Amino acid sequence: MNNIHAIILAAGKGTRMNSSKPKVLQTLSNNTLLGHVLTQAKNISQQVHVVYGFGGDQVQQAINDNSINWVEQVEQLGTGHAVAQATPHIEDNTVALILYGDVPLIQQATLEQLIDAAQSTGIALLSVILDNPTGYGRIVRQNNVIQAIVEQKDATPEQLKICEVNTGIMAVNAQLLKQYLADLDTNNAQGELYLTDIVESAVNDNKTVTSVITNNEFEVAGVNDKAQLAQLERVFQQQQAAQYMQQGLTLKDPARFDCRGNLRFGKDCEIDINTLIEGEVSLGNNTSIAPNCTIKNAKIGDNVSILANSVIEDAVINHGASIGPFARIRPLANIGENAKIGNFVEVKKSTIGKGSKVSHLSYVGDTTMGDEVNIGAGVITCNYDGVNKHQTIIDDGVFVGSDSQLVAPVTIGKNATIGAGSTITSDAPAEQLTLSRSKQRPFPSWKRPTKQ
Repeated sequence: MNNIHAIILAAGKGTRMNSSKPKVLQTLSNNTLLGHVLTQAKNISQQVHVVYGFGGDQVQQAINDNSINWVEQVEQLGTGHAVAQATPHIEDNTVALILYGDVPLIQQATLEQLIDAAQSTGIALLSVILDNPTGYGRIVRQNNVIQAIVEQKDATPEQLKICEVNTGIMAVNAQLLKQYLADLDTNNAQGELYLTDIVESAVNDNKTVTSVITNNEFEVAGVNDKAQLAQLERVFQQQQAAQYMQQGLTLKDPARFDCRGNLRFGKDCEIDINTLIEGEVSLGNNTSIAPNCTIKNAKIGDNVSILANSVIEDAVINHGASIGPFARIRPLANIGENAKIGNFVEVKKSTIGKGSKVSHLSYVGDTTMGDEVNIGAGVITCNYDGVNKHQTIIDDGVFVGSDSQLVAPVTIGKNATIGAGSTITSDAPAEQLTLSRSKQRPFPSWKRPTKQ
């Protein structure tokens, strides 16, 4: 489709949101409402114009996109006035696609149908049939041909019975749009310049106004308050879940699954309830995620088991590894093939070698760990001296006994053994036992205290 210019109306304050942020910066699935609309607009148009008003600087900074033509609406005098702010930037031989920054679930396929219709007749609008059309502008037809759009406050009792309503989204030949916008007046209940009045102008000009009727009311639903925002969040998540399951992902309960980013997965992957996916996440084949996990910006290989209540962020989990339960894998961690990170283990900015095990109650930070290492319970790599972080190197085959502290910078040689309860402050030689303990001795004369 050539010569398409998208105009996104995003000037409203959104008073009912009760927020310091402009309405279009409220988030749905970790993306702003405006961000969702921009994605679709960019997929279908050559240029995007955003009409901004309240909190304009905040909106521009949040979106941070130099390809957008930002147009200010200084006074909010209606939708027709808002669109007119952008039309000087649009050539006459183009199609203007008018969108709204608070209607986040609009689909590209629907917009393509709308543009096709406008390219045939010059003007096309998107409508939806609602069981309860209260508050919406009604589509008035005669012999099934659109004659006008009448706003709720201006409608007659008979017109209020109409269930086909205007979504506000339309595609119009830019030359016609400019002509009809110039003819708008404020002779209505709101005293504003209604964009919808261009439909009546087109009819009076003997133009045929075509329509695309969507059967998905949520696709064209706007967001005015936090309750509507939450409702559309659920709809969005359910749509994603349905799509993923059609592609082969097993979801134990799609109603209790949230993806607030992009998820890619191989064959025979399974995700249990209350899992949250954020950012860019990829799963290999035959990987499973147990309940109550959070996965953010992670690359996870084949045959990986993520056990319950684990958190993984900005990390790589290689084939065959096991994580959790109750594990936390922090940024810049790389967990090797067939490695095991057990319950209540935290790994940060470390490489864990192939087949190595950190089974429980340990902290591994700023560490390079070799293959087939065994870390006992309660082991800590002491990487921070209060000012700087330091490295710990643990070579292949090392065994570190429980309740030991490795004070970085320190190197543990290949196949070394660290005795339980040791504090290691110097390099430990390969193939040897190293320990640090005070000598154990009994106190025969000691008596247990008694309560006074």
